[in-house]
Amino acid sequence: MLHGNAYYFLGGEMFTSKLLTLVMVVQPGRVLLGMKKRGFGEGKWNGFGGKVQSGETIEEAARRELLEESGLTVDVLEKIGNIKFEFIGETELLDVHVFRTDTYNGEPTESDEMRPQWFDFDKIPFSKMWADDILWFPLMLQKKKFLGYFKFQGHDIIIDHKLEEVENI
Repeated sequence: MLHGNAYYFLGGEMFTSKLLTLVMVVQPGRVLLGMKKRGFGEGKWNGFGGKVQSGETIEEAARRELLEESGLTVDVLEKIGNIKFEFIGETELLDVHVFRTDTYNGEPTESDEMRPQWFDFDKIPFSKMWADDILWFPLMLQKKKFLGYFKFQGHDIIIDHKLEEVENI
């Protein structure tokens, strides 16, 4: 299924939606994160992902972005979450489809955009990540599916959110 722009109404305002992917690579007791070196989210640790391009499925985009940013390929991607982000003053919602993989091929390799690094579960650098990550990461690490909505003031302050565990996405 191919995806184009969607439109949403929130609080009487119309928003367009940008389709994005996020891939979390998880191994027993540790997770692979990348330090964002440029662009949106620069200076934050994050999973690997980006925009869905015209003609791509969401999963194809997730695989492409993971390869471009980390050098890894995956056989199996499990869709584990969907989070919509609203930033006050912006008319575009970010519609992020979150995937988890527990197996991968290759070795994590630094790219122009990301510097990969493994973190033990008890050392995940939440203070240097997006503020919402600390809320949904525990679900993702436990392989629980979730739907979320986060409203940000700037890039650091959450002023409203909803997060629920679901059976299916």
